[in-house]
Amino acid sequence: MKQLVVIIPCLNEESTLPLVISSIPKTIKGIDSIQTVVVDDGSSDNTVKVAQSLGVTRIVKHIKTRGLAKSFTDGVDAALLMGADVIVNTDGDNQYPQKDIDKLIAPILRGQADIVVADRQTGKIEHFSPLKKWLQKLGSQVVCSLAGVCVPDAVSGFRAYSREAAMELNVVTEFSYCTETIIQAGKKGLKVVSIPVTTNAKTRESRLFKNMTQHIKMSGSTMVRVFAMFEPLRTFFHLGTIFILIGTVFLTRFLYFMVIGDGSGHIQSILFGAVMFLAGFQVWVLGLVSDLIASNRKIMEQILLNQKMRKYGESK
Repeated sequence: MKQLVVIIPCLNEESTLPLVISSIPKTIKGIDSIQTVVVDDGSSDNTVKVAQSLGVTRIVKHIKTRGLAKSFTDGVDAALLMGADVIVNTDGDNQYPQKDIDKLIAPILRGQADIVVADRQTGKIEHFSPLKKWLQKLGSQVVCSLAGVCVPDAVSGFRAYSREAAMELNVVTEFSYCTETIIQAGKKGLKVVSIPVTTNAKTRESRLFKNMTQHIKMSGSTMVRVFAMFEPLRTFFHLGTIFILIGTVFLTRFLYFMVIGDGSGHIQSILFGAVMFLAGFQVWVLGLVSDLIASNRKIMEQILLNQKMRKYGESK
């Protein structure tokens, strides 16, 4: 018996939640049961009452707003406890076309993917400015480069996860799970594919970030942090090499002036070069230590996965 659980994170979505629930398919080929989980992230309106009146299967409530990443992880936890075989994450603002959930989960049901990310085709979204479209494309390309898997719309929240993939992912950032889970999936060897969808009309402004600058800053820091977590030796080796190259340039400059008999007037070059060279070497050592920590993290994640399998397996 295949069970699908649709997660709907909400923050003051009393007006749009009925549109989301009503557009979720009632039957899907290959799925025996479709259930819904609303994660209320500290709403101050009647989101919870509306969800109850709509007959959602389960409501997870945060007393105060804890962010999209926490809402996602709590929703996944609830879905797995309910025995979900496939998990779909959508949004409470009705941005995504829930009617396409059958297409979204099809690759998972066919055994062709662990994670499916909907491509909103941002280049065709009218209310996106040219700058935002370009930044979305650039950001997705950067994520693809870091993760080793390519999806056209890396920040799309309309996604499907197999039960196994959902248990393997461990969200550690607080801003958004979107880019983090793609990088994690790539580093853990999970199969990620994408399908094109057409979004619904805009209902409100994004509450995830205040402006484009904040979005770039938060997304960039998330990418760097997650990549460094999975590739610490590579990250710190490249960073240390930059310091050493800078130091080498200044040391070479000093040697040049010393050879031509003018070294006494350029003592600052050897001092700065030596400092940069030492800093680069220390960063290399830090990379080695971080790599050992990363090896320990892999062991801990395997232990955590085994615990999850026991925890969630009992609810199947």
